[in-house]
Amino acid sequence: MGKTSKKIEALEAWLGGVGEVAVAVSGGVDSVTLSMLAHRTLGARATMFHALSPAVPLEGTVRVRTLAAEQRWDLRIIDAAELADPNYRRNPVDRCFYCKSNLYATIMRQTNATVVSGTNLDDLGDFRPGLRAAAEGAVRHPFVEAEVSKVNVRKIARALGMAKLSELPASPCLASRVETGILMDAHMLRAIDRAEQVVGRLLAPEVVRCRVRHEVLAVELDDRAFRALTSTRREELVIKVSDVFRQGGVDKPVIFDVYKMGSAFLR
Repeated sequence: MGKTSKKIEALEAWLGGVGEVAVAVSGGVDSVTLSMLAHRTLGARATMFHALSPAVPLEGTVRVRTLAAEQRWDLRIIDAAELADPNYRRNPVDRCFYCKSNLYATIMRQTNATVVSGTNLDDLGDFRPGLRAAAEGAVRHPFVEAEVSKVNVRKIARALGMAKLSELPASPCLASRVETGILMDAHMLRAIDRAEQVVGRLLAPEVVRCRVRHEVLAVELDDRAFRALTSTRREELVIKVSDVFRQGGVDKPVIFDVYKMGSAFLR
């Protein structure tokens, strides 16, 4: 038996031992793969919860709804109302703690099942205040407990017949594009999503992040896309990205840079 098959068996055994789960599914490869495993293992004893939020890319919501219909998940769409939390809105260093606290509390008001997340083993090496919220809410992480890494998650997705899903790039919430200390705003978050879609259509980059900084709007691209950016295309993008953000209430100069993970995060 291969390593991936053993990981799948371990996860199925873990899920079977818990008995009834509520999966927080954002639309990324980790939470979607966990949802697929939970549904396959537990059937009606697995419920998926997806939060509609300006901070969640529209593409992620569409993916969750589509897969739920295809796989016949028990999917519940919720509003975690994180933007009503002043602690979240002020965008402190530990913003993610307040976001996840609101999310998990909302799920727990709707179910007595064990709440589980798609956090994998690699995530433990990052600064993730959301893990503190999970600990306080007794949320469990099957991938961590079964020692499943990001690479393992992608292999599991392929083994489950979801090759396209397994290749999804990382896509943190849109709030991660906003520099620490800038107040969170729904219109601004939606503008980030629209701007990244515009850049994606024009350049087809492997990675794009439209960062809202204190002084500028930074369009970050993977190295290949950044190097291929012509002056003409830059001028075109400046106009289009600026227009999108003005509609979202943000008017700042647009610059271009190479993608750096977590570059909007200030400590």
